[in-house]
Amino acid sequence: MPTIKVLNMAGQVTGEVELSEAVFGVTPNTQAIHESVKNHLANARQGTQSALTRAEVSGGGMKPYRQKGTGRARQGSTRAPQFTHGGIAFAPKPRDYGYAINKKLRKLALKSALSQKVIDNAVVVVDNIELDNIKTQDFVKFLKAVGVSGKAIVVTPEVRDTVVKSARNIPGVQTTIATILNTYDIMNATTFIVDKAALQTIEEVYA
Repeated sequence: MPTIKVLNMAGQVTGEVELSEAVFGVTPNTQAIHESVKNHLANARQGTQSALTRAEVSGGGMKPYRQKGTGRARQGSTRAPQFTHGGIAFAPKPRDYGYAINKKLRKLALKSALSQKVIDNAVVVVDNIELDNIKTQDFVKFLKAVGVSGKAIVVTPEVRDTVVKSARNIPGVQTTIATILNTYDIMNATTFIVDKAALQTIEEVYA
């Protein structure tokens, strides 16, 4: 089993914890990670892009000139796609880009992402991530103390308002809870910071 040091919020080592082989020790499946990330991004698309077809633009009701005898190509409307101010051919319309993937694939991708973070030495376990007051400066000090810079995802066992509100204005730092992890957020972060209690929940839920 992978073993990792446990830190406190001041960056001091307080012990060690063994990570579950079933969750943090699998061989990363890059294809599963790719499929899961692609699915997450597709489901996040708004799908509000829209344009007008030739049937929807205004004008163009009359035939612009007679059918024969002009030497020009026959035309029925000045709102056809080839004309300025004409409609768009195969115009995009609002649609839902979301789709579902297999639960086993999604679970494998999540385990692969967590295991990859362990391989990259990018997992930081903290004995208790908690703040007395909502203060961004205190959270920045915590990140520096545990040696984290750049993008990070901070995982707590439940929603902790002081943590969420202290971290939300720090660029690249995201907070979440153990039961709603997703592969994209893990792979998008440089460092995976997890509360020790949340770590236990992760191992119970995703094993």
